[in-house]
Amino acid sequence: MFCKTSSKIFQLVLTVAGLGMWLMMVACGGGSTSTPPTTSTNQSTSPAAPVAPINVIVSDASNQDWAMIGVKILNISLTPQGGGPAVTVYTPPAPIPVTNLVHLDQVGELLAKTQVAPGTYTSASLTLSGNPGDVLLTAAPDAEPGFAGTPGATVPANQIQIQGIQGTPGNLTVPVTIRFSAPLVATANQSNVLNLEFDLGHPAFLVAHVPPSGGAVIWAVNFNGPCHQAPPGDITKLLLGHLHGSVNSVAPDGSSITISKVFPVKPATSPETGIPSSQSLQIFVDAVNGTLFYDLDTQFSATIKSFTSVASSLNGKFVRVAARYQADGSLVAVRVWVSSSFQKVWLNPEGHVLHVDSTNNIITMTNEDGTPIALQVNNGTQFFFRVPENALADATPIVTGTGFLAGNNIVRGFEVHAGVVNPMASSLTAKTIDIEVAQFMGVISAPMQTQFTVTNMFPTNGDNYTVNLNYISSSTPNGKDANGNPITGFKWWYFAFPTVVNSGASAIPNFISATSGSANFGGTVPPLQARGVSYAVWNDAAHANGWSVAGTVLAPTPIPLGTVAANWVTNANGGSFTMVVPNGTNQVTINASSTPGSATLVFQVDKTNNIVTISPQDLTTATGLGNVAAHLVNGTPVKVFGVPQSNGSIKAYMIFYFTGTAPAA
Repeated sequence: MFCKTSSKIFQLVLTVAGLGMWLMMVACGGGSTSTPPTTSTNQSTSPAAPVAPINVIVSDASNQDWAMIGVKILNISLTPQGGGPAVTVYTPPAPIPVTNLVHLDQVGELLAKTQVAPGTYTSASLTLSGNPGDVLLTAAPDAEPGFAGTPGATVPANQIQIQGIQGTPGNLTVPVTIRFSAPLVATANQSNVLNLEFDLGHPAFLVAHVPPSGGAVIWAVNFNGPCHQAPPGDITKLLLGHLHGSVNSVAPDGSSITISKVFPVKPATSPETGIPSSQSLQIFVDAVNGTLFYDLDTQFSATIKSFTSVASSLNGKFVRVAARYQADGSLVAVRVWVSSSFQKVWLNPEGHVLHVDSTNNIITMTNEDGTPIALQVNNGTQFFFRVPENALADATPIVTGTGFLAGNNIVRGFEVHAGVVNPMASSLTAKTIDIEVAQFMGVISAPMQTQFTVTNMFPTNGDNYTVNLNYISSSTPNGKDANGNPITGFKWWYFAFPTVVNSGASAIPNFISATSGSANFGGTVPPLQARGVSYAVWNDAAHANGWSVAGTVLAPTPIPLGTVAANWVTNANGGSFTMVVPNGTNQVTINASSTPGSATLVFQVDKTNNIVTISPQDLTTATGLGNVAAHLVNGTPVKVFGVPQSNGSIKAYMIFYFTGTAPAA
């Protein structure tokens, strides 16, 4: 059982956070909070050995092309400084649950609580299952233009090649070592945070090899490189995904419930079932602002400040809980759904918005395993914007009714949770919609001192949007920089360097400069412009009752598959070459860096005998530079991800060159 004052809890959180985990760093103001009552579970009269509570966070970037990227996590452990056995912090229940990384875009899943000794740890080890069928890939039903897969289709296991597997058939695993940029110091009686990024947006995570003959696409899955450490953040700003569980007990004073965590089966069964675990979690009621309570069996709903009044409807039943962290690591319920049926609590979906039909007032979103769900919005539907660190704002709707669907207030790509009126109805009506992450993704244009424009185009024309977004007010608190100094106003950074944040008075002028470039291949190829993901907050001083951008991450623009025109030339800072693409008439210069810490990532992708192998090439070494120079010659197929510059060149973030059987796209 969780104890508020205990120092014995190690909290393991799996999140998929977009492009640098900005939500962990944004401060959105004050508001009253609920503090759980002090309890103790230590019954010993002798001093206990000190232990340290740590919040382990595995985060990730968003990906619009996939509905399911399912993995099985077998083990997570920490490596003590100076040697000694690894300290295991997570082992899964049986059967091993599938974790859908796409579902966790900017949202954390609490996996476990355990104990570790105070001390210093230098790395984490992540072990994933690597047997055929252990990595599940299902394409989004309406993937972005240029996607190599079939929209809505599940990729057969024989078309998925997992890189770096070890072991024997039937017992294959993928070990991933994540070395910390700075040691993790786990301190007793303090909340310690470890943030491991599981980066779906990394171009080397999923590499498609399209055969020139038009055969089956091979997907190479590469976990080494896309998994790394991110800077720790404020735990109270961590947005948790909903917890599923079965209620074991209600505290005698009504202050909390204790649940056993249940993992939904993925892909979902019909009816959906859960995988029980031995993980016990204590969830406190919000005794100050109230917890929103929904009984899905009786349709009863109320705002409660104690679980006593609803205790008879809780024991032995399934719950779905939207919770937030307190500074001490305890969990407080924002909303609770309860039912005797696991199917009912699961059918209140959480996922990404796919389509918004403002004419018929319908939102289509994905559920936890990527299945599209249509929701009717009516005049009683309440919209919330999740602000975990501000309890009052977190529990207060920002607007009610259908009018919110107009004017790009909610667009494709938003991460939302819907509470439905009757989860067993043939068509679902949304009672509440929680906007967990408001993200505007696409081409950035017309950057000015007060605003900029984001444009995104999709296969379904109704999903397209062009929106002008204000920056937040220069006085709005916006987290801290890498040195712990408070930030106010808009901030931004490059995808590859989340710790190098542009903030302060120079942030907007630098952003304007960074997003004003373009690259032109000529012919019928559209000019390539800067792209990014902009994270917005509601009702900032800069834009009352609207969205304002708190942070933008400049993402590498994908360049169409092309070929090298002018050979690689090594220089003092790395090297460069030119490339051409189909239907283009111009050569464009690609610049790569060899500077340690910010070097361009280069990969050789070889397909021989239908086996795809991905080999990194280190530009900071003479060997790596030599290999790249030998292969980036006229005619070599090449794929580049980078940022267009004002002089028409492209600053490369990642380069793939292909050997063996060349890809078609």
